[in-house]
Amino acid sequence: MFKDFKKKRRFTNGLMHTVFAIFSGTSVIVLLVILTSILLKGVPYLSWDFLANFPSRHAEDAGILPSLIGSLMIVAGSMLIATPIGIATALYLEEYAKSKRIANILQTLIFNLAGVPSIVYGIFGVAFFVMTIKTLLVFMNSTITTGRVLLAGILTMSILILPVIVVTTQEALKTVPKTLKQASLALGATDVQTSTKVTLKFAFPNILTGIILAIARVLGETAPLLMVGAAGFITFIPTNLLASYTVLPVQIYNWMSRPQIEFQSTAAAGIIVLLLLQLLFSGLAIFLRAKLQKRYE
Repeated sequence: MFKDFKKKRRFTNGLMHTVFAIFSGTSVIVLLVILTSILLKGVPYLSWDFLANFPSRHAEDAGILPSLIGSLMIVAGSMLIATPIGIATALYLEEYAKSKRIANILQTLIFNLAGVPSIVYGIFGVAFFVMTIKTLLVFMNSTITTGRVLLAGILTMSILILPVIVVTTQEALKTVPKTLKQASLALGATDVQTSTKVTLKFAFPNILTGIILAIARVLGETAPLLMVGAAGFITFIPTNLLASYTVLPVQIYNWMSRPQIEFQSTAAAGIIVLLLLQLLFSGLAIFLRAKLQKRYE
């Protein structure tokens, strides 16, 4: 009986290994097919002119400069807002929250926000940020009469990535040894000094993980930015926070929706640039994390 049971376990184990291998292999094959298709279509269209030109109604003259600048501005603005707020929130929850009830409520809200679909953030951005900016502009008698501007996009994306930064920062803070904090306090450092100069410094390499995830999400989001005013066709570079704007995913979507077959290749070239941009930011953050990790260890 024991031998039969052992054979059954081995058979089940081998079967599950085979099933998992098939699923994993299928995912890799599908990814390779997609990447190959994109590279074959997009690489011939990649050039300096493609990066430096403005969008055009002719595929051979189309470029991504406004959408590229718009994406970088959205990333920079949202990270400048969300990063300090997210880190401060995580630090409060892990180090300073005396009431467990309040901390648990805040923690539950943050986890719920992390699971909210991005389109909901877009609706919130329209209802709050866009309408607020529009009201302020009308009150100031500005020549700009719409709230669908770059500032609304930055604020919306800041709210969207905030839960990601908070949760990953909390996990990073939990890796800091308690003995390190106790040693700092024993040497006469205050709680604030211990938090900022010891805890955050030690956890910062792991906090960069959350920043990497946040940057990747901002670069790839389309739905919330469409809701708050990202245009599909812009022939100028936004020069201030109250200017119209577009981003790479929206520009790619615009090209894909065109009936001309040439724009499919132009969209593929835009996808390659978007992927390279994500790899660049992720690689830079990983490099910095590795450097800081070695220094603090």
